[in-house]
Amino acid sequence: MLQLEKNITKEKIKWLFLSFAFLATVLNYLDRLAFNYLSASGDLRKLIPDDSFGYIATAFFIAYMISNLVSGFIIDKLGTRLGYSLCMTFWTTAAILHSLARLPFHFGICRFLLGLGEAGNWPSAIKLTGEWFPPEERSTAIGIFNSGGAIGAIVAPPFISWLGITYGWQTTFIVIGLLGYLWIAGFWFTYYTPAQSLKESKAPIIPPLKLIKTRFVFWFAISKVFMDPIWYFITFWTGRYLVDVHGWGLDKIAKFAMIPFIAADAGNILGGLFTQFVIKKGLPVAKARKFSVGLFGSILALSLIVGPLVIFNPATAIIVLSISSFGYAAYTSNSMAFPGDVVPKSATASVWGLASVGAGLGGSIFQSLSGITLKSISKSHNYSFAYNTVFIGYGIMALIGLSIVLFVMGPLKKNMALFDYVNSKDNA
Repeated sequence: MLQLEKNITKEKIKWLFLSFAFLATVLNYLDRLAFNYLSASGDLRKLIPDDSFGYIATAFFIAYMISNLVSGFIIDKLGTRLGYSLCMTFWTTAAILHSLARLPFHFGICRFLLGLGEAGNWPSAIKLTGEWFPPEERSTAIGIFNSGGAIGAIVAPPFISWLGITYGWQTTFIVIGLLGYLWIAGFWFTYYTPAQSLKESKAPIIPPLKLIKTRFVFWFAISKVFMDPIWYFITFWTGRYLVDVHGWGLDKIAKFAMIPFIAADAGNILGGLFTQFVIKKGLPVAKARKFSVGLFGSILALSLIVGPLVIFNPATAIIVLSISSFGYAAYTSNSMAFPGDVVPKSATASVWGLASVGAGLGGSIFQSLSGITLKSISKSHNYSFAYNTVFIGYGIMALIGLSIVLFVMGPLKKNMALFDYVNSKDNA
């Protein structure tokens, strides 16, 4: 009876802790997107032209890339509770500092600092799910916490627009930043690592060079160079796209720009549940994950390549962006589970951090290229043609990233060399 009560308590507490990861991801996206929407029109739009906007976004992703080199290892070393709390403290403070910026260069500095802190959210959350959820539930749990990004992107347009219109952009940055400090207090006094995962999570840290030399980690990182910038383009540029191509203002953005992110939220949940379903039907975990990423990655790629042929008005544009957002989110809810399938628990945050260096590298390159492309093509043609060109380019990138995962990255099975390394160090 006592054991049954313990199991029930554990079931409840793991969902509580997952809700912290979910809320952290919501706040991560609120902090990330505030500048993008506030600078889409009004005073900040006059201050931030397209090329400057691209460069400022690049500053964020350069920091994101740098931070990913070390954040996963720091979190594996410090543990989930301390590591996650420090990440949230850093990026929340950086978000508030935006209120002091007055020039594009100042915003570049603030975005750089924000990127340094925000990069730690995903390795922290993935480590949390690895500590509390078994492999067959992990893609669903990851999909739930990762849906916080889509929820943040849903909440961002109306919430940020209302704050910006009512109180001004400086106050907006302060308000959304302060929410992070409330999260820190709740998480710090609640979270703990379960006993069965404590030994594994505190096992010897695997050196980064040893990890990156593995086929899985190296090619997983390369795949993210091509896949993740697609989501960054959707989240960073949707507001400007609706203004430049369809003539929307901040009021319309507040009402309708959330729709693609509602689709992404559905993708996060349904992508994980779909994989859990096919696993229950008898498909091995590794094959189920590859099948799911192949399906949803194809939806992402085809929607962006074919999309420009069917976009005739704002409604069709929103539909295309919604399909691509769904595909990306469903793909990601499964790809985030890859590290837990291959490496020891003491290295899951480290591997995700190293792989996300590819995301930061791709983001820094393609955000700048997006800004330069849009500025140059819109001058010679128009904004509609410029954005359609970028859509097709990102669709091709999705096919490249997906091909790497399916055919180059290798099988999703335990890397016994890494497990033997951890065991040998642990017993030394």
